[in-house]
Amino acid sequence: MEKEIDEKVQGQSLVLENKPENTKKLYIESYGCAMNFSDSEIVASILTNEGYNTTQILEEADLVLVNTCSIRDKAEQTVRKRLEKYNAVKRDINPKMKVGVLGCMAERLKEQFLEQEKIVDMVVGPDAYKDLPNLLAEIEDGRDAINVILSKEETYGDISPVRLNSNGVSAFVSITRGCDNMCTFCVVPFTRGRERSREPQSIMTEIQQLWDTGYKEITLLGQNVDSYLWYGGGLKKDFEKATEMQQATAVKFEQLLEMVAVGFPKMRIRFSTSNPQDMHEEVLHVIAKYPNICKHIHLPVQSGSNRILKEMNRLHTREEYMKLIDNIKSIIPNVCITQDMIAGFPTETEEDHHDTLSLMEYVKYSFGYMYSYSERPGTLAGRKMEDDVPEETKARRLQEIVDLQRIHSAFRTQEFLGQTVEVLVEKTSKKSENDLSGRNSQSITVVFPKEHYKIGDFVNVKITNCTSGTLIGEAVGYSEMN
Repeated sequence: MEKEIDEKVQGQSLVLENKPENTKKLYIESYGCAMNFSDSEIVASILTNEGYNTTQILEEADLVLVNTCSIRDKAEQTVRKRLEKYNAVKRDINPKMKVGVLGCMAERLKEQFLEQEKIVDMVVGPDAYKDLPNLLAEIEDGRDAINVILSKEETYGDISPVRLNSNGVSAFVSITRGCDNMCTFCVVPFTRGRERSREPQSIMTEIQQLWDTGYKEITLLGQNVDSYLWYGGGLKKDFEKATEMQQATAVKFEQLLEMVAVGFPKMRIRFSTSNPQDMHEEVLHVIAKYPNICKHIHLPVQSGSNRILKEMNRLHTREEYMKLIDNIKSIIPNVCITQDMIAGFPTETEEDHHDTLSLMEYVKYSFGYMYSYSERPGTLAGRKMEDDVPEETKARRLQEIVDLQRIHSAFRTQEFLGQTVEVLVEKTSKKSENDLSGRNSQSITVVFPKEHYKIGDFVNVKITNCTSGTLIGEAVGYSEMN
């Protein structure tokens, strides 16, 4: 479990194929959720057209950008350490270097970064990346540059992202932005704005481009994909003001998902992230109907206690969540369900904590992302609730959650022993050059001997062994997806 947790906060230096005519150098790092990594691909595309090639060498960069996350204090502290590093390089090695902050921390800490601490030259919010050329011009004129205005439209539907640090097999495709679910612990509605969706044809065009260049798997991406609703543009909350024609012809998530599945029958399809109160039965039937839609649903719950769920403003109860789980497993029998869980939310008691453990026992998730609560300034919990659970209690409860998840993960992988699963090969195994690694439909890592197979192949693998997080097997031939 710790590996999964770390991957959500680790930075990644992103590099793309350089253009020989470009003379300036860009160094970009991303932290946090998949949405940030997807956004960095958009940023790279915009700046490629402004004369920038990317570099992995920090010291030679003309422009350094860090795409930031505010969802937990740990992520913000990591970014701050990187900013210290950038400024040391700027001071001691490359005084012409410019430093910019992108993403959620940019929105939340704009004045602090630019005016109080003076540690960056540019602050750009998640909806303002198209303004980067103008902001860079302001920097060249000796002025601080800032744009953190949030949009009412899907901002980047017309930009073809540059696939950064890609394996050439899997890619993200953004379909929604923002979130209307005002969970009391979460900064996303404040840093990324209200929900709005992307025009379906632009999504299909992007997937077609990926298919034409050899990609085999896409992940439809958004803060809350189940809320996807295209009715001609605008915020989801304004749908009731749309015309009767717009409402009658609106495209919902289950329709988009089916459109993609039918349009690209040899492309494997994933989506993330779902919200329990927004996942409807129609989506489940679409998942069950099409073999190229992966049988994995990431369904964050955050707590198993009704009292804490209410304090979190999660808009569903423990019982409603469990009923949804039952429905999912009934409609999609071979489904894998994963979770997000927070330990030590304000006022959480031992009884609340045990409710969380008992919910986990009921579901037996395949894996999850688990954290102790950290207060986020600007959220309702940060403003109105005392962070009153001692850190040692948070740590102990988190460890109990992690330990139980490890048991359940082992239980779920053992279910695959003796089965043959379809694997999309993504890379060579980290542990052996003689093995390949990929994921099955349930998003569980599978490792098997390389033989004559290669990255990008769909391979049927018979599972002979497992750990709590990995399936181990032997290839028995190519799958029908090839």
